[in-house]
Amino acid sequence: MQFGAIIIGDEIMSGKRQDKHMPQVISTLGERGLELAWCQYLADEPALITETLKRTLATDDIVFSFGGIGATPDDHTRQCAAEAAGVELQLHPDAETEIRGRFGADITPQRLKMGEFPRGSRIIPNPYNRIPGFSVRHHHFVPGFPQMAWPMMAWVLDNWYADRHAAGSVAESAIVVRGAGESQLIDLMNSTLARYPGMKVFSLPHMSETDRYIELGVRGEAQRVPAAIAELKSGVIGLGFTWADTP
Repeated sequence: MQFGAIIIGDEIMSGKRQDKHMPQVISTLGERGLELAWCQYLADEPALITETLKRTLATDDIVFSFGGIGATPDDHTRQCAAEAAGVELQLHPDAETEIRGRFGADITPQRLKMGEFPRGSRIIPNPYNRIPGFSVRHHHFVPGFPQMAWPMMAWVLDNWYADRHAAGSVAESAIVVRGAGESQLIDLMNSTLARYPGMKVFSLPHMSETDRYIELGVRGEAQRVPAAIAELKSGVIGLGFTWADTP
């Protein structure tokens, strides 16, 4: 299983709001020794959302979807998730309990609609205002508001995927190489990948008016990182370049 994220909203696609979810997803997963494999941004277009969810539901990926689960006309995620899963929407009894507990005598049919989820869903508790999210298989749907979405995501990971946590199992190490072009480091990177299968070797060029260098590094299983970065250091020297620790 890989971890993926779907971030939905016209306000993000138009630039009206800047996305904050993806950095938080990376951080929340990283704290548990997990990594984000992919992320997709979608406008509030029902056909696009439905088609995307049909494709991702057909995989074993663990997916967090942010946004569009309210009851206003521009919220489509609940309906699209139901269509993608091939089931109807229905008022979830646990969601109804939470929503009625939140609004009491002020409950309305419109508010109860926020608890209509695809049949067979599980609810995700919302510690902020008790309006829950929902899960379909390994897809987890939360609001677009960070103060709600982020603790809900953490709850899912800690309650349903605790067996996958491996804090400290993934590490990264990098060096600064000056005077070399990326093309001059390709053979070294490939040979390191061959010797350490499963690791990731990366190069990130940095260019400014006052300085240019390449950040060369490895990421992967923590216990193998020291040997892999040592090989890169030795290889850089063998190519006639010098390296330094990253700033």
